[in-house]
Amino acid sequence: MGLELQSYILAALTATGGIAGYARTKSKPSIIAGCAVGLLYGLGGYRMQNNEPYGVELSLLASVVLGGSSIPRAIRLRKPVPVMLSLLATFGILTFGDAFRRTL
Repeated sequence: MGLELQSYILAALTATGGIAGYARTKSKPSIIAGCAVGLLYGLGGYRMQNNEPYGVELSLLASVVLGGSSIPRAIRLRKPVPVMLSLLATFGILTFGDAFRRTL
């Protein structure tokens, strides 16, 4: 098992975080964004697992989307949730970005 495990873990973490954010604050953007990014990670992991094209790219896209929304908030607010999301996004960008670079 290669990168699909990391993708599945990130899918579970982001979807669970979105659901928890909704449960705590009734924030619809939290559940929508968390589940959408989790779906991208999950689909990327599934495609990698089945040796289908664009698996790494989908997981990289999910990381870029997550980072694009969380990193500016982490810098501005310095709260634990945006900081943790930023760390997850950075991990994904480095991991899947490196895998994508190696395929070029």
